[in-house]
Amino acid sequence: MEVKIGIQSVPRELVLETGSSYQEVEQAVRDAVADGTVFVLQDEKGGKVVVPADKLAYVELGAAEPRRIGFGS
Repeated sequence: MEVKIGIQSVPRELVLETGSSYQEVEQAVRDAVADGTVFVLQDEKGGKVVVPADKLAYVELGAAEPRRIGFGS
């Protein structure tokens, strides 16, 4: 699933692919914001993104899109 994370005072958003489900990511955001801790998300390559919950501007969750191969449409 593709996740876009907006951070306050940062002009670019973070975009990553994660194997976590929609519900897992949503619950992680809710918990981090409620507790005032950090939002942690692991991407498909094994890396982690850690953002302080009070700096989150938005988290956009989307479906994984298959990669297109070739020059045709």
